[in-house]
Amino acid sequence: MKLLTWLITTLAVAQSAPPRGYTIPWIDLAAEKERQVLVDREPGQYLGHPTTVLLEDGKTMLAVYPQGHGRGAIQLQRSLDGGKTWSGRLPVPANWATSQETPTIHRVVDAKGKKRLIVFSGLYPIRMAVSEDNGATWSDLKPIGNFGGIVAMSSLIRLKDGRYAAFFHDDGRFLRNEGKTGPFVVYKTVSSDGGLTWSDPVQLLTHAEAKLCEPGVLRSPDGKQLAMLLRENSRKFNSFVTFSDDEGEHWTTPRQLPGALTGDRHQGLYSKDGRLFLTFRDTTLESPTKGDWVAWVGRYSDLVNSTEGQYRVRLMKNYKASDCCYPGVERLKDDTIITTTYGHWTEGEQPYIMSVRLKLAELDRRAGPRK
Repeated sequence: MKLLTWLITTLAVAQSAPPRGYTIPWIDLAAEKERQVLVDREPGQYLGHPTTVLLEDGKTMLAVYPQGHGRGAIQLQRSLDGGKTWSGRLPVPANWATSQETPTIHRVVDAKGKKRLIVFSGLYPIRMAVSEDNGATWSDLKPIGNFGGIVAMSSLIRLKDGRYAAFFHDDGRFLRNEGKTGPFVVYKTVSSDGGLTWSDPVQLLTHAEAKLCEPGVLRSPDGKQLAMLLRENSRKFNSFVTFSDDEGEHWTTPRQLPGALTGDRHQGLYSKDGRLFLTFRDTTLESPTKGDWVAWVGRYSDLVNSTEGQYRVRLMKNYKASDCCYPGVERLKDDTIITTTYGHWTEGEQPYIMSVRLKLAELDRRAGPRK
């Protein structure tokens, strides 16, 4: 009887699990050098994990990234022409060299309209630097509280009441600096003063078997719902998604996404026509581009309905396992999408930072008619 129960349960789980691969078409841009812009490269030096922010003029972009694999001195660059050219490394405070983990950059605005840029650096404690002059000058990295975490903050979103919610994960080692590995847990912290101070984190999600991490949060087109896409670090499952209808207070039980949306460190935005562009490291269990820098094009409803979307794109080929991505992504006023990340773009060499430029209208013609 126990064997029969086990068999029935196993079959039910297998039947409910989404496909490990995908059937939508994919477009290969890896060889199209005219789309690629070099941001930074240093012979013999690992450069990794950039994030970007586009300022309100629609042209000025900033990028931060570590001089190393996550841990390493934070580098800062600026583009004044929408990512076509970059400044070279800019001066930053000396203690940015003490960064322990992947930095992330975000734009925040307080209740009085004061604009700030903030850069987070994780592990223990999570630290933050602030600029109130659009990145011309910066503060030192300073702790935001007596807590730590991994890839802080992988997502940040403005709530309807004007506060900001930021999201990160931890596996037990850094939250309270205890150093003991445990279940992967996703956390949220909130700022009520335009990013200057942050609340003690609250636990949002964990999973009995899957290792959920690196949350990528976006808002539905109608503004009523938040969706969180999650990396799955045990490599046994597809990526996961969960939804909130109350501004991030409560979340649905995480469920697996289709194979087409399986990856690490999802970052996304909407095109002018309302479609969703998501970019990530391809960790799809069955994929011809596994380990490469890819993107997915579809609609928010595909996340809700667990459908595959319209098509996928290989942005660049990575030549060393899956050591690439953690991309930034921005959209210019003419609907040009600029996505920026690191990878082993040259076989046998250390990774470096590249951008790829595209428009969905260009890709649509190559993908064929929409289903």
